[in-house]
Amino acid sequence: MRQTYLNKPGKTQWKMCSVLLGVVCSLVGCAITPKPIIDQPMSARPLPEAPHDKGNPGAIFQASNYQPLFEDVRARMVGDSIIITIAENTSSTTTTGNTTSKTSATSYAAPNLFGATAAKTAKLSLGTTTGNSLTEKGGDNFGNTFSGTIAVTITEVLPNGNFKVSGEKKLAFDRDTEYVRFSGVISPTTIAAGNIVSSTQVANAKFEYRTNAHLDSSELMSILDRFFLSFIPL
Repeated sequence: MRQTYLNKPGKTQWKMCSVLLGVVCSLVGCAITPKPIIDQPMSARPLPEAPHDKGNPGAIFQASNYQPLFEDVRARMVGDSIIITIAENTSSTTTTGNTTSKTSATSYAAPNLFGATAAKTAKLSLGTTTGNSLTEKGGDNFGNTFSGTIAVTITEVLPNGNFKVSGEKKLAFDRDTEYVRFSGVISPTTIAAGNIVSSTQVANAKFEYRTNAHLDSSELMSILDRFFLSFIPL
């Protein structure tokens, strides 16, 4: 009679498993802040006002207090805010098709088979017919919609008068935090009343919507975390 003995795990192995389980649980429970794709500052403080000559030129017009008479208050300096209305719709469709067919036929008679005369084998013939057909079809549809509003700040005034803007919005819901980031270059001529600009009129626009929820953190786990999770599913 053959007996099989199973080695029970020792205390050291149980302790190691407990430690690994605790480490994995802590890594999964931690929320990871997504790395942004925008590498410029999210805001900028207004530049200090340059000192003006307080001398009186003897006229009503004062250059230091210049304000257009028939113009709304528009963002034009570093630190001014602009509202971006995000209305982006992207879609793409790809269709592929391929049809291939091939047919071949071969026939031949056997006038002399194993010494038999042709008269006896006249009705005996061999033939083959082969054919194949292949039809392939494929398609791919993709669509994405991103809408919302975000206030950005002028971070730099370019030499041609355009504005470099960027901004960030954080929304906290219970344990999760959502991030909305935007950056781009705006022309002053596209700024509407109320300092509103559509995202379709922004050059070099970069906008992202990310979250540090558990689903996002699982996507950003390191290789070591994935190794442990493959042995200890949660």
